Amino acid sequence: MKPKMFFTIALTISSFVVLGQTVNQVTDPVEYVNPLMGTDSKPDLSNGNTYPAIAVPWGMNFWTPQTGKMGDGWAYTYTADKIRGFKQTHQPSPWMNDYGQFSVMPVTGKMVFEQDERASWFSHKAEVSKPYYYSVYLADANVTTELTPTERAAQFRFTFPKGDSSYIVIDAFDKGSYVKVIPAERKIIGYSTRYSRGPLPNFRNYFVIYIDKAFADSKVWSDKSIVEGLELTANHAGAVIGFKTTKGEKVNMKIASSFISFEQAELNLKRELGGDSFDVTAQKAKALWNKRLNAISVEGGSVDQVRTFYSCMYRTLFFPHKMYEHDANNKIVHYSPYNGKTLPGYMFAGTGFWDTFRALYPFLNLVYPSINKEMQEGLLNDYKEGGWLPEWSSPGYADIMVGNNSASVVSDAYIKGLRGYDINTLYKALTHGANNEGPISAVGRKGVKFYNELGYIPYDVDINENAARTLEYAYDDFAIYQLGKALHKPESEIAIYAKRSQNYRNLFDPSSGLMRGKNKDGSFQSPFSPFKWGGAFTEGNSWHYSWSVFHDMNGLVTLMGGDQKFVTKLDSVFSMPPVFDESAYGGVIHEIREMQIANMGQYAHGNQPIQHMIYLYNYAGAPYKTQYWARETMNRMYRATPDGYCGDEDNGQTSAWYVFSAMGFYPVTPAVDQYVLGAPLFKKVTLNLENGKKVIINAGANSAENKYVKSLSWNGKPYSKNWVSHSELLKGAVLDFNMTPTANTQRGSDKKDYPYSFSTDK
Repeated sequence: MKPKMFFTIALTISSFVVLGQTVNQVTDPVEYVNPLMGTDSKPDLSNGNTYPAIAVPWGMNFWTPQTGKMGDGWAYTYTADKIRGFKQTHQPSPWMNDYGQFSVMPVTGKMVFEQDERASWFSHKAEVSKPYYYSVYLADANVTTELTPTERAAQFRFTFPKGDSSYIVIDAFDKGSYVKVIPAERKIIGYSTRYSRGPLPNFRNYFVIYIDKAFADSKVWSDKSIVEGLELTANHAGAVIGFKTTKGEKVNMKIASSFISFEQAELNLKRELGGDSFDVTAQKAKALWNKRLNAISVEGGSVDQVRTFYSCMYRTLFFPHKMYEHDANNKIVHYSPYNGKTLPGYMFAGTGFWDTFRALYPFLNLVYPSINKEMQEGLLNDYKEGGWLPEWSSPGYADIMVGNNSASVVSDAYIKGLRGYDINTLYKALTHGANNEGPISAVGRKGVKFYNELGYIPYDVDINENAARTLEYAYDDFAIYQLGKALHKPESEIAIYAKRSQNYRNLFDPSSGLMRGKNKDGSFQSPFSPFKWGGAFTEGNSWHYSWSVFHDMNGLVTLMGGDQKFVTKLDSVFSMPPVFDESAYGGVIHEIREMQIANMGQYAHGNQPIQHMIYLYNYAGAPYKTQYWARETMNRMYRATPDGYCGDEDNGQTSAWYVFSAMGFYPVTPAVDQYVLGAPLFKKVTLNLENGKKVIINAGANSAENKYVKSLSWNGKPYSKNWVSHSELLKGAVLDFNMTPTANTQRGSDKKDYPYSFSTDK
């Protein structure tokens, strides 16, 4: 078969072995991934708010077709019908928007370069989207564009029609940019300074472009006008390169970029692309994806389930993305978003810990610990260069969301076994952040004086989302305490964090059985509606945040009146109507709408605060209800389609929930060596761990009807607990789930089998 057919037929057909509609063996997992999952979204209704990221895992640069206008966070939306360019992006979410972006676009017939004039109609029927390869037919230009990535570079292949007026437009975007055309070398260089969250001192994304065809025409442009010369610094600079082309002529382009310099961009290009052809680069990118995705193999699910699993897994392998590069001496260096200098060591960016501490980072610690070790070293550099750990890096300190959840990210990594980096300095960074307000409200702890003195942040002291902050700080204090114990810090030093971990109790309202804002004088905020979003809470209401006691569920069970009442309370989340009070926002935010239309009561899986709640039945002797609701959520809220999520995907977190749940367990309490059990989705799952061990999860009788766990054995021996140990899994294990259509209400009902809680820890 000819190489050009490599992408169209053979791999798709040979990527799986199917008996009926059941996938018995996955040999090519990347071919199951749909990068368009979640792209049918808009600001007032998110089905993922994703874009098709054409990249390699944790690559420094991603590429995406751009349907939105320059500066629009919704870079690609499935319902759009025109493409404006092919953009290099580092965007973690549309709400955070992008940094260091620029684009390229082929046009024909007339030299046009402004984004609306160069835009071309396209159809999904003439679009191929894979993690390692993208192709689309641009109807107005009569050009097929293909692209394939490396970590810091990419190759494009344009198939032009016959004509005297074929062009490639380079758009360095506004907010300050530069371009220079060097025809003798068939080369264009430039930089973009555009970013959305700052300040970012000395920020530039330098790019170098080579085209394999001599330039017949070269122009530079500013805003909407051609400018004399071949070099330009302007608010909005770009270039246009023209050719004469024959019918079906392929013009190849190589691009690399750097946050450090043109010289480094050139080095990145030579190192990652060298003399490779387009097809070789694509084959390498595909192989890298398969290597990463093969860390987990699934068998015995439907085609749709396998597609959804690997499409979710794909999303977990992007953020935080690498910001580091390898210099001429092959030393690891990075641009610092804190001081604008080029410094040694690792740097990552583009993630919010409020989202990702819950499941994304625990997923890395289990499946890809080596990359999280690099990320921990990157956090050290964040602290050394900026004075604080980031809570939302985009790529520096972004002033958004609440909590001090770097404590969880750092502690969970060490407790799950990561070693070989300066953990004591990271511990110092955690205690610094826990006891001080930062330069912006999302760094350190806003309201820390009230929290430390009163045991909560009052509702009436003009600190927003005060109850949410209190609950998250209490868990973060627990995480610091756990790390302190692991590092053998003296009890006199860490006891305060154990004490503060119980601050969640200060917001529990016995009259409603829920968490409630509290005033400075100790009275509860009034009037109180548990359906009111915002106010005391972050993107949720009391029904969502009342379960945010990750570390001491037994304590919460006791406050709510014991196991039976706790289970009834959990049941209420699903049985209540999806009513809401949006008055704190002055309108219905998209997270509210997504809960309302999901038909799961007050359960708002499209946002992070309640995602762990399904697993809490295990703490009150009713794990069969976890098994039911986990399966319901996987079946109803996820699918590998453009509308396949039920809210913002959020940097791998919502996807990590699915991947964990499909394996049959979930990290309710990061910084503890446990995962809480649900029930596996597939007949067999194999984890190929980095240490060479395997975890094999068998559920041979699994089916749509057989969603309950009758019994479980571990390495052939009966296993009654509602949790599994991370450290034991790392030794290798075989878990055999006996699945049935009816609930076993007795299994897991004994308190000795409940998962970890701080208040029952011996």
